[in-house]
Amino acid sequence: MDFNQIQIIFQLLAAVILGGLVGLEREYKRKEAGLQTYSLVCLGSCIFTIISTEISKIYTDFLNQSIISFDPSRIILAIATGIGFIGAGVIIHRHEHIEGITTAAGLWATAAIGTAIGFKFYFTAIVASILIIFIFIVFGILERTIFKNNYK
Repeated sequence: MDFNQIQIIFQLLAAVILGGLVGLEREYKRKEAGLQTYSLVCLGSCIFTIISTEISKIYTDFLNQSIISFDPSRIILAIATGIGFIGAGVIIHRHEHIEGITTAAGLWATAAIGTAIGFKFYFTAIVASILIIFIFIVFGILERTIFKNNYK
């Protein structure tokens, strides 16, 4: 096993762990998407990003000699679009209110964590994970406290 393979294993494990941490909070609150969903979204976006960057490395010589260009950052658009589709599936209109928007936004943000890990932006991924969990916990408490009359 070479260093690149070890690096990829680390990236994939980091995506599962950070996505799982966000998912744990959602699981604890019994939301539509939990531990497995968040881990899979983060892992999947990380895999697509790793593949994109590895393909870029493989074809660099060929691409430099042709009119074809390869931009690994294009994968970000595909990930955001795909996660938007999944997010739309968890949003439900029920009894005069909409449910699942926070879950959809959390999935979208978790995909960004996976993308950051895939591009080896570990610090960004860790800080983003902490901030997402902070938003879910602290802002959730704040919303329920300030708007307690709106919650049943």
